[in-house]
Amino acid sequence: MHLRGRSLRFTAVTALVVLALTGFSTSRGHGHKSSDGDGGGCSSSSQDHGSSSGGHRDYDDDDDSSGSGGGSGGSDATPTTVLQSAEVRLISCATEKTPYATVTVTNPNATAGTFSFDVTFVDEQADTVARRSMQAYVPANNSTRVNVDVDDIGLLARIDHCQTDSDAEPVS
Repeated sequence: MHLRGRSLRFTAVTALVVLALTGFSTSRGHGHKSSDGDGGGCSSSSQDHGSSSGGHRDYDDDDDSSGSGGGSGGSDATPTTVLQSAEVRLISCATEKTPYATVTVTNPNATAGTFSFDVTFVDEQADTVARRSMQAYVPANNSTRVNVDVDDIGLLARIDHCQTDSDAEPVS
């Protein structure tokens, strides 16, 4: 009789170890079928533990006593992508015939973004005639051509050349 109890205890401990190693939980409700079609069972990175659309919330196995009210660790956090500055290149300046400057903004990042830059319209004495601050959305690893209008077309006759920032800063 003593041998049988020891064998049952060994089997139970072995089963718990196997369950722990495969990601099954015995105490938190994992393993049930929910109304939104997600099966429980083993842990998976494809499960959305933070979703409440299915009428229930599936909590992580780790306790979080920090009071932040959600799971723990960084599994639900979305990484923030820091964009590098985009390159700005002046194609043409505004004239009376074409009342806008044309620039290209080139995004070197693997993520699309919106970038901010300035174009300055300058006269023959190197005085600023007008300045425009612009923003351009640029797809990932691509360029966008932007036409920058002069605010007041009466200033076009005074414009000798244009200057632009060499870099466009990402807009957060």
